[in-house]
Amino acid sequence: MASKEEILEENRKVRRLQIVVDLVLNLVAQSDLPVEEASELVAQTRRFALNLFPDKAQLYDIIYQPKFKRLLAEKYRMV
Repeated sequence: MASKEEILEENRKVRRLQIVVDLVLNLVAQSDLPVEEASELVAQTRRFALNLFPDKAQLYDIIYQPKFKRLLAEKYRMV
């Protein structure tokens, strides 16, 4: 069973990830970034997430990747 400190640290990491994801989603949505830069921000966000949670790549791909794909498709008319 995880200690209280481990749970608090996990919660901090989850919150950091949520903040970064929200910032990147907003930045891409509200700016005139070229598609290449927006795609690189998305890739960097995934690397950041995997740095925080190395064993959770599949979970990231299920939860966050669809949001980024949807945004890029809408903004840059990507299929």
